[in-house]
Amino acid sequence: MPFGFKEVEGIHSRTDFDLSQHAKFSGKKIQYFDAELNESYTPYVIETSIGVDRMFLSVMCSSYEEQQLEGGDTRVVLHLPKPLAPIKCAILPLVRKDGMPEKAHEIMNLLKFDFACHYEDKDTVGKRYRRQDAIGTPYCITVDGQTLEDNTVTLRDRDTMQQERVAIADLPAILARECSLNNVLRKLM
Repeated sequence: MPFGFKEVEGIHSRTDFDLSQHAKFSGKKIQYFDAELNESYTPYVIETSIGVDRMFLSVMCSSYEEQQLEGGDTRVVLHLPKPLAPIKCAILPLVRKDGMPEKAHEIMNLLKFDFACHYEDKDTVGKRYRRQDAIGTPYCITVDGQTLEDNTVTLRDRDTMQQERVAIADLPAILARECSLNNVLRKLM
């Protein structure tokens, strides 16, 4: 941790002490019969404990970054692993007119049942990007004039700040691929 060493998980080998003591004081036999060895024994116990609060603190500490940008600006970014980010995407109309908010709400309705989404239209899009970076939102979806012409949006990645035009119809698959905990677990198999 930035402030020193903290135990996140404790793993303790209790051998057969706990079960032997329980058997001794309860008067009950606590043993396992192993048919292959044809013998009974008191099992060893491995006691693990993990603190959710310390694990959360570890993730937060390793995710937080203050970046120096070109031109001397600073940006605060919470690089939460995408599957752990509470909000997966922010939907941002470039301006509050010309049909952009309505199109942004259509996109919100497309995504909101599968992903935690946030709609925001206050301030400049750059300020909105910075706010989403600071709270760990992996993707910003910007609705602009071109969106109204060809049903594409600008998809901005929090970590790289790279932007690409993608079809609105492709957004659910992209977010599922990048933000799904199921996909992370599949990669571990």
